[in-house]
Amino acid sequence: MDNIREKNNKERTNKREFVKKSPYEEKVISIGRVSKTTKGGRTMRFTATVAVGDRKGKVGLGTGKANEVPNAISKAIKAAEKNVITVNLVEGRTLSHEVIGKCGAAKVLVKPAKAGSGIIAGGPVRNVLELAGVKDIVSKSLGSNTQINTAKAAMDALKQQKSISHIASLRGKKVEEIIG
Repeated sequence: MDNIREKNNKERTNKREFVKKSPYEEKVISIGRVSKTTKGGRTMRFTATVAVGDRKGKVGLGTGKANEVPNAISKAIKAAEKNVITVNLVEGRTLSHEVIGKCGAAKVLVKPAKAGSGIIAGGPVRNVLELAGVKDIVSKSLGSNTQINTAKAAMDALKQQKSISHIASLRGKKVEEIIG
């Protein structure tokens, strides 16, 4: 009898070893409950929007839907890991230039800030920027204040960022002249 228990315990520990750990940190942006009316009544489902990032310049956003909240969150994490983008950080702390990201009616204005300013942003924009590794930034959310669209607009703003070397080549100047 003891041999069977030991064998079962060994199998369980081996199964746990194969669980892959994500290199990204995650934050839940929003969880919503949606209902579908059928002739048998209402069926409830959940949607989750999650941002993932490594705080070193990589960030992603994903949405998942399921009958239970934990399942929706895990689906959203998988979707976010598939949509990871790389952000060019200046001095490892801020963005290179001002940009406006848009999604639907939501707009997010993102400006670089001086060292020590911190992240001046609200709600989902703050979560996305923190996970991207941005340390000094000023942002303003305009238009719609829907959490999902605001987070997507922040991602759009990060996608539009160009590196300082790219901007210098477009202007025909050296990187040192642009930095200032």
